[in-house]
Amino acid sequence: MKKFNIEAADSQGLGHSYTIKPLKNECYQIFDEQHVRVATIEIDDEDPSHCRQSLDCRVDLFLLNAIRDGILLHDGVLVK
Repeated sequence: MKKFNIEAADSQGLGHSYTIKPLKNECYQIFDEQHVRVATIEIDDEDPSHCRQSLDCRVDLFLLNAIRDGILLHDGVLVK
């Protein structure tokens, strides 16, 4: 699976760019603009609006949800 980039806004409306590295089983590693891993999430197959985050998460829940939505849009699961 290839890495891809998304943009997501934080709770203050500031946009950020993230590199997403797909793993297996709907797991994704999230890297910030400095290529530092800020989170690893697993998206629930049965309900894509839910995701499990790893203990290494360095972003707030609002931003994590925006990143999740960006991943789902990229994968064609979420249509806005």
